[in-house]
Amino acid sequence: MSTSTTHHTIPIGQVHQILQGVVHRDVDVNALLLRAGISPSLLDSPLSRVTQGQYAALIMVLRRATRDELWGLSHHPLKLGSFAQVCRMVVHCQTLGEALATGLRFYHLMLEDFVPRLQVEQGLASVRLVSRGRQDSRLAYAKRSFGFFTYGLACWLVARRIPLVDVVYPEIEAGFASDAARLFQAPLRFERDWAGFRFEASWLDLPVVQTPQSLDEFLHQAPACLLVKYRDQTSLTERIRRLLRRSLAQELPSLEAVGQALSMTPQTLRRRLRDEGQGYQAIKDDLRRDVAIEYLNQPELTLLDIANRLGFSEASTFHRAFKGWTGVSPGVYRQTHLAIEPALHTA
Repeated sequence: MSTSTTHHTIPIGQVHQILQGVVHRDVDVNALLLRAGISPSLLDSPLSRVTQGQYAALIMVLRRATRDELWGLSHHPLKLGSFAQVCRMVVHCQTLGEALATGLRFYHLMLEDFVPRLQVEQGLASVRLVSRGRQDSRLAYAKRSFGFFTYGLACWLVARRIPLVDVVYPEIEAGFASDAARLFQAPLRFERDWAGFRFEASWLDLPVVQTPQSLDEFLHQAPACLLVKYRDQTSLTERIRRLLRRSLAQELPSLEAVGQALSMTPQTLRRRLRDEGQGYQAIKDDLRRDVAIEYLNQPELTLLDIANRLGFSEASTFHRAFKGWTGVSPGVYRQTHLAIEPALHTA
């Protein structure tokens, strides 16, 4: 991994939510987590995080366990192979608008719990997911996930990130959307009747540039590639994360120094960060937490090595900070992760 790039980690709340479909079945949830490289003990710590690789692995484990591409979250399963079939259809379309309309028509036939629609009104295109019947937290998360992967597929088809006007979540999910605005890099709002996202309708005219040949690699990498590929690396938050990553072992620069490096006044920097829903201290803490989790998965590094690489003078200081970020100590996090490594290699 590049020393200047660190992937964002995923809150354990997302793991709780995607597990809802198997929790109510006669399924050994702990065994599924272990197969994905996630320690079940992390579920008991509401501040804990998992890596994007672990979450992507969990998606694949759940697909196999439930035989459902929505992981048992909806009341009727979505047959395995549905996503691949849609991709093989839409890759032959001429424009993004044609591809979205084609793909959503296919899912209209396959999905029984909600209806996917593409609507264009007053210069805005919206992908809307409307429930057919009773709404609950499991179905709400299924709709959120379907919307996320639809957006990722749309970006892949045109080989660029499509800027969103806003993202709509079901009202029932209001308490579980802390990372949503950062994930989509767009304002978030809640509606009772539908979930989805909106963007400028002019993007529908973009040509589909992918081919059946590039589709093979895409399907091999999905869903992991959709978690990170089209994040806006030019956002101010991401630029600051890259800048700070190079200085983690030393005292991190002040906001004024960062502003100078980015040719911005401190006032402009604060205002633009507020527009992205961020603060400078939170960026520093989140980066250190994400890098710490990355390092703790490398057994050759001691806790003191990690503390020094993160700019802590003592391991005890790092211990307190990590427990404050995640709810567990770095030693416990590492022990639980390393304990499941042999099982992963023999599975």
